[in-house]
Amino acid sequence: MFDSLLIANRGEIARRIIRTARRLGLSTVAVYSEADAGAAHVQEADQAVLIGPPPAAASYLRVDAILEAARSTGAQAVHPGYGFLSENAGFARAVIEAGLAWIGPAPQIIAAVGDKAAARTLMAAKGLPVNPGGEVADAAAAATLAGEIGFPLMVKAAAGGGGIGMKVVRNLDEIRATCERTREQALRFFGDGGLLVERYLEDARHVEVQILGLADGRVLAPGERDCSVQRRFQKVVEETPSPGVSPGLRARMLQTCAAAAERLGYRGAGTVECLVKGDAFVFLEVNARLQVEHPVTELVTGLDLVEAQLRVAAGEAWTPPEGPAPGGHAIELRVYAEDPVRFLPGPGPISVWREPVGEGVRVDAGYRAGDVVSAFYDPLMAKLCVWGSDRAEALSRARRAVAEFEIEGPKSNLAFLAEVLEHPDFVSGAYDTGLVARMRR
Repeated sequence: MFDSLLIANRGEIARRIIRTARRLGLSTVAVYSEADAGAAHVQEADQAVLIGPPPAAASYLRVDAILEAARSTGAQAVHPGYGFLSENAGFARAVIEAGLAWIGPAPQIIAAVGDKAAARTLMAAKGLPVNPGGEVADAAAAATLAGEIGFPLMVKAAAGGGGIGMKVVRNLDEIRATCERTREQALRFFGDGGLLVERYLEDARHVEVQILGLADGRVLAPGERDCSVQRRFQKVVEETPSPGVSPGLRARMLQTCAAAAERLGYRGAGTVECLVKGDAFVFLEVNARLQVEHPVTELVTGLDLVEAQLRVAAGEAWTPPEGPAPGGHAIELRVYAEDPVRFLPGPGPISVWREPVGEGVRVDAGYRAGDVVSAFYDPLMAKLCVWGSDRAEALSRARRAVAEFEIEGPKSNLAFLAEVLEHPDFVSGAYDTGLVARMRR
């Protein structure tokens, strides 16, 4: 195991990685922009290096500045967290070429699954079911494909992620404008205007399978997470196990996704994202990194997925510790600095910050009282996670924790999260990706 780790990220994920690194006896290096000079992750790391002004393109996305920070501090490994450069194959390659350990899948794997269209073809060849569709060059090709597979369609940025560049098309009249808008957005956010068009599954659930590729070549699938509560195709509430997945379907999904990832040669943590309808599932994409919602899997399995990442990257013959898993049920609620009705970002200084405490409650936060939520970055302030012996207990604890979480200063979506936890469809478990849209009609 290396003895020093640079975290190429910020906020709650940087703090969360620091916690595990410290427990393992590793020294940590934080990087920060001028906007984050007083941030908690900067203060908690053993060393911290300023890498640029507030815009991410001038700081957290600067490969040269991050590598120089590693060199100047003597860091031996780099953990990218999620977002920013975490799925950038060029960054992973540069880290390895600099003689550092990369905490993540190999660059060639990141590149192979980073394009949605290419990943769709690749994973279908590895045994995963896919929706009818394919990559298209322009709106005319999309219209031709629509004639073959029917409406509604999902138009996606092939190089996209995080729900950016995804739009539903319901008739031919919408195709041209939608393809043009999606291509523009794809070029702006990802530098790649490629488009993927697939048949859109109405009333489906978004369920992802956690995978963990070990140094010996095996790939484990410790569980699935239901990520169907979304606004603008971005997740806000996740839970495990999924209340919409039967034991038989769960076993089939875990086995199929693990086998496909093993044939791919996957190492480290990642997820295979799927759509589920009835007792069938289809492949969506691979996220070749740690997911925002990984804590719920940790709560029900007893695993520390960051520790697993570090040990696999170090080449250790590591396997999950034996012994009974906690089991039960876990829910994660993403606490954003945003309007709880229209979901528009509402950054600003935090005057009051009181986190809930109690049995089964875990808060992964990037902020404290006195901090400022910056408009330069994603408005995620914290992940409120709860565990219960069953779903009913987890729901009860989640409601109490949301009610006890106090934030004053910036806007927050706590009222919306409370609304979700009381909605009959969510309470029953009979919800899908259209839940939030129905709540806001």
